[in-house]
Amino acid sequence: DALPISDSLDELSLDEPVSENIPGEKVHLDDNGSLIWPVLFLYPEYGQTDFISAFHEDSRFIDHLAVMFGEELPPWDLERKYYPENLELYFEDEEKRHLYQVNTGSTLLHVLRHKRYFVKSGTPAFLVFVTQSSFCANYLSDKNVHRIM
Repeated sequence: DALPISDSLDELSLDEPVSENIPGEKVHLDDNGSLIWPVLFLYPEYGQTDFISAFHEDSRFIDHLAVMFGEELPPWDLERKYYPENLELYFEDEEKRHLYQVNTGSTLLHVLRHKRYFVKSGTPAFLVFVTQSSFCANYLSDKNVHRIM
């Protein structure tokens, strides 16, 4: 049986090509032949998103999170709980309706090579939660969750 997608994810609509709205933001090669990707982070707890226009395939997630949640936290994080070391990342396998937890020390390339990862509309997307938060526990409670290293 397929699990229903949460209401907050429906509102964020991963079915629309995200990069179409931002001119010139497509996957491309750098001078060394490595891929640079546009990447979308989704925060279901607040219905927010972050778009990274140039995420090098050899970059680690934690490095981007450190910049995004380093000195200044986002204005929507009123509880001040989104810190780089306090976050969990997941990707969804829509076909099997499973979630896979991503090690934040992993590179984008490592995750994109996972056999169950599928890029939609040319933009990899990841769900971001606060570790051990009640929202995260509730959100994941009825999901099939796997951890990848």
